[in-house]
Amino acid sequence: MATEPAPISFARGAPSLDIIDVEGLRAAADRAFTNDPAGSFAYGTSVGYKPLRAWIAERHGVAEDQVLVTNGSMQADAFLFETLVSAGDTVVVERPSYDRTLLSLKGRGADLRAVPLEEDGVDVAALTELVRANPVALAHLIPNFQNPAGYSLSGDKRRALVELAREQGFTIFEDDPYVELRFSGEPQPTMLSLATGGEVVYASSFSKTVCPGIRVGYLVGQADIIAQIAKLATGTYISPNMVAQSIVNEFVRGGSFDTSIETVKTALAERSQRLCAGLREHVPDAQFVEPEGGYFLWVNLPEGVDGDALFDAAAARGVQIVKGSDFLLDDSKNAIRLAYSGVTPDEIDEGVKRLGEAYRSL
Repeated sequence: MATEPAPISFARGAPSLDIIDVEGLRAAADRAFTNDPAGSFAYGTSVGYKPLRAWIAERHGVAEDQVLVTNGSMQADAFLFETLVSAGDTVVVERPSYDRTLLSLKGRGADLRAVPLEEDGVDVAALTELVRANPVALAHLIPNFQNPAGYSLSGDKRRALVELAREQGFTIFEDDPYVELRFSGEPQPTMLSLATGGEVVYASSFSKTVCPGIRVGYLVGQADIIAQIAKLATGTYISPNMVAQSIVNEFVRGGSFDTSIETVKTALAERSQRLCAGLREHVPDAQFVEPEGGYFLWVNLPEGVDGDALFDAAAARGVQIVKGSDFLLDDSKNAIRLAYSGVTPDEIDEGVKRLGEAYRSL
């Protein structure tokens, strides 16, 4: 009887266990429980664990009342959407965009308008034309190593978008969970740092830099918006997870954070390079932009190739990928997303070889 091939997943955007600082987290937990058992084990308030809130505020150069720490960044997204988006409001999203964000906004009855991504981020000319013709409530943008595309927004475009938001009176939601994971190229300023009048609300997450299971994210914005969201959070869960947040606080303050990020970035750089090289060899029709950081590679295939069918053909060979159609509002199907964060270099080599076999079988 034939042996099934070992499964290889390019689907989940999360680091593999071998690049998570388990010992650093164990030590951080010990310090948190020793130094502040009362703060770690009791209910807190909806703004989150206050020492971590203070660290985030200092890192972004804002007052503490401009920060709210949440159970993961998706909770931050949900709070912000509930606060700023009503049924029928026009919301700009990138094309492609994160599938969970699209589902959340659709669930709120938003009128979603997808603006194409270019290699240096969202098409500002198209976005400008859209917002000048239609009142827009919110623009959801992932500026660094975008999920699913892996592209990053240029500095010039960031400045232009903040000016556009100021001019047209809409809010930019700067969704930035991958910002720390740059392994090549030059970092760009956050749009939050460029804003002068509350044009930007910013979100990020420790789930992408510490470990996925920690489920700690945060929002940064004007104090009045954060206060409004804090009331919503109180009614939702009284307080977020104080245990997780106290551990993250010790992890970031104790020096493990920067060391851990360097470990992750080194691994991601190698894995990205192996994936790109493998695609050039085994799927030469694939078109992609080599990422400068993050977890993801967006692969465009020739017109007429069915990425949904490739999903099935790859699965039959023990390889998990994500259909590009999951990230789009239209009917286009000739793309896939590959996550290289959770697979070893050897798994990447084997997985891309099988993916090539699946592609040729279509």
